Amino acid sequence: MASNYTVTKEEILAISGVNPRKCMKCGRCSATCPDYDEMEYHPHQFVAMVDDGDIEALMASKSVYKCLSCMACIQRCPRNVEPARLIEAVRLAVERQQDKNHLIPDDLPELLDPDLPQQAIVSAFRKFTK
Repeated sequence: MASNYTVTKEEILAISGVNPRKCMKCGRCSATCPDYDEMEYHPHQFVAMVDDGDIEALMASKSVYKCLSCMACIQRCPRNVEPARLIEAVRLAVERQQDKNHLIPDDLPELLDPDLPQQAIVSAFRKFTK
């Protein structure tokens, strides 16, 4: 059950520790994103939308869960804006608003597929255990 609590730009910035105003909109973060084609909003758009305070649209977007948390966008950014941290902050705000946690470490052994890449496991913990 989702609450009626509205998440503000200031809360996202406090959670992430990112200053989106440093972004010069070069698009390198989006160009390096391995899930670019799957995302409704790309990393550079995420940064701009947070800066504009368009948090509700981001929270409603499936892009929040399409991010692989690989941090490639962070590596490519010439201004150290860290788009992935903004995406994780919005994801965390969604989870807090829904008041649930989707992954519990004790449940993990029975969910593991032997062919699952280790990066997917780490990414799942980043996404769902905060």
